[in-house]
Amino acid sequence: MTFTAGLLQRIKATESDLSRARDEGDDFLVEVEQGELDDLRRLAAEHGVEVRAHSV
Repeated sequence: MTFTAGLLQRIKATESDLSRARDEGDDFLVEVEQGELDDLRRLAAEHGVEVRAHSV
């Protein structure tokens, strides 16, 4: 349970960071955050953790 909660919290934080980077027009940071988000979502899928789709 702790793994799932921590993973979902990291996804939410990364989505927020990605949104902020897009708002600021920081293309490099957008790439970094998108890569991190993709990795976290892949990890969630591998462990059967359902992630709600947010529009970022």
